[in-house]
Amino acid sequence: MEQSRLIIAIALSFLVFFLWEILTVDKKPLQQNTQKQAQEQISSPEGKKTEKQVQSKSDQIRMDNSSSPGIALPTPGHARIITVDSPLYTVKISEQGAVIKSFVLKQYREKASNDSPFLEMIDPTIESGTVQISFQDRSIQGVSEALFSASLASDKLVLGQHSQFISFSWITLDGVLIEKTFSFVPDSSLIGLTVRVKNDTHNIIRDRLIISIKKVFTEKKSSVGFSGPSGLMNNDLTQVDLDDIEDKNKYTGEFKWIAIQDRYFLSSIIPVIPVQASMNLYLTESLYLENQLVMPEMVLGPEKESLFSYQLFFGPKSTALLKTIDYDLSRAVNFGMFDVIAKPCVWIMNFLYGIIPNYGIAIIILTLLTKILLWPLGNKSYKSMAEMKKIQPLMAEIREKHKNDKKKMNEEIMGLYRTYKVNPLGGCLPIIVQIPIFFALYRMLYEAIELRHAPFLGWINDLSAPDRLFNFSFSIPFMQPPYGIPVLTIIMGGTMFLSQKMQPPMGDPAQAKMMMLMPIVFTVVFINFSSGLVLYWLVNNIISIAQQYYVTKKNA
Repeated sequence: MEQSRLIIAIALSFLVFFLWEILTVDKKPLQQNTQKQAQEQISSPEGKKTEKQVQSKSDQIRMDNSSSPGIALPTPGHARIITVDSPLYTVKISEQGAVIKSFVLKQYREKASNDSPFLEMIDPTIESGTVQISFQDRSIQGVSEALFSASLASDKLVLGQHSQFISFSWITLDGVLIEKTFSFVPDSSLIGLTVRVKNDTHNIIRDRLIISIKKVFTEKKSSVGFSGPSGLMNNDLTQVDLDDIEDKNKYTGEFKWIAIQDRYFLSSIIPVIPVQASMNLYLTESLYLENQLVMPEMVLGPEKESLFSYQLFFGPKSTALLKTIDYDLSRAVNFGMFDVIAKPCVWIMNFLYGIIPNYGIAIIILTLLTKILLWPLGNKSYKSMAEMKKIQPLMAEIREKHKNDKKKMNEEIMGLYRTYKVNPLGGCLPIIVQIPIFFALYRMLYEAIELRHAPFLGWINDLSAPDRLFNFSFSIPFMQPPYGIPVLTIIMGGTMFLSQKMQPPMGDPAQAKMMMLMPIVFTVVFINFSSGLVLYWLVNNIISIAQQYYVTKKNA
C-alpha cells in the first residue's frame, strides 16, 4: 500500500536523522590539565600558533631578548587580580597581560539546584586568560606576558550607580605604550574595551593588532545545536564546526563581531564600528579554541598613536537580551534550517511564560496553538484514514484474489481508490507538515536559554534535561546519565502505541509489524531528549488521538 510505504519511509528517515546525530557525536572527554596540555594551550603571547604546537615560555623569553623594535621583558613583580563586582556579573582581570581570568554570571548557576555556584564563563584551565592582545608581525613583543599597571589602587571595584573604568598600561623598554581600558556600566551586560598603542620611539611601527577570546570544549561535535567559533562577516552569520577548523581557519571580510558559543552562552568581541579584518581560528588536540580578530594594518610614526574600540559580551544566548545590545549580536542565536519557525515559537513561549510563569505550561499551550493551526489539515487526514479503514476488507479480498499477480492487484486497488474517492496519501500529509515544525521545536527546546534549569512539576526540575524519576547507581542500556525512570518518555511511547493502533491496518504483515515497533524505537530514541521536547511530543500525541477519535466516530 502506497500510504504505508510513505509512512514507513518518513518514520525511518526521521529515526535515522536522530540516530545519526546521537551515534556520530564525538564524545571525547576533556583531558586533565597536565603539563603536556599546558604546553598545547593557546597562550602564545604573539598570536602565531599552530594546532599542535604552541610556543613555550622559554621561547617567548628568547624572542623578548631579540633586537626587534618595541621589545621588553616582562616586568618583574607581583601581578594583582582586580575584581569588578556588578549586579549582573563578577569579573576578574589580571595585571599579567591585562586579561580576563574569570567571568561569573550572577543570574545563572552551574547546576539546577539553588545551592549551586554561579556560572563561570572562563574555564580555569585557560591559564593565560581571555581577551588577550598581541601583534601579528611581532613588532611589539611580550604584550601577552607583560606586567601591566592598573590605574585602580584597590584590588576590588564595586559598581554603584555610575559607570567606571580601569586602565592597564605597560611601556616597552624603547618607549611603546600599550594601554587597555575596561569600561563598566552597572545595569549593562556589555563591557567597553579601548586599546591604545602610542609610539614614543624613533621608528615607524607597521603591524596588525590581534585581540582574541578562548574557550575549552569537552567534545568536538555537538549532538544537536551549534557549538564553536562564529562571526558576523559581510552581514552573514559564519559558524565554523570545530572539526572543520583544520581544513580552513582564516576568514576575511567586514566583521561586526566574532564569538565563541556553546549550547546556551557566548563570548564575543564587538568592534564599535564594523571593520575589514580577518577571523583566525586555532584549535589544539585537547580542544582549546582561540578565536582571533586580526585588525587592519596600523602604521605608527614617532609620537603617533592608534586607538581601537570594542564592546565585550559574556552572557546567555537570549534573543531578547541580545536585541537590546544591538550590534546584530542576536543573530548569533540561530536554530538552523528551521530558524524561521523556531524563533516565533521562542517569542510565543516567552509571552505565555509572562502570563503563566511555568515554561512547562507554556510548552503545553504552545503545542495546543500548533495543533489548532494544523486542525483543518488534521481533520482531512483523519477523515482519509477513516475512509481507508472502511475499504480495508475489500482491499484484503483483492490481495487474496490476485496474490500471484502483483500488477493486477495494484490495478484493482487503484480502481478501488477511484471508486470510493479515497486518497491513499491523504493520511500522510500532517506527518509531512509536522516534521519541520518538530525539528524547529527540537532545536528551539534544546538551545533556548529560557528552559535551562527551568522546573515544570514534580521530579521534572529542568526542562532542558532528560526526565528521570529517582537516581540509580547502575547504568541502563541506551540511557545517558543520570540514570532513572524516564516516566514522561514512557508515557509518550504509550500514546504513540495507542495512536498506531487507531490507524487503518496494513495489508502487508511485515510493514504492519514494523509500524508496531516504531513506538518502541521512538521511546528508546527519546529517552535522552530534553523533558521539554518530550512534553511537547506527549501533548501533541494526546491531542492527535482525541482528534482522530472524534473524526473517526463522526465518519463511522
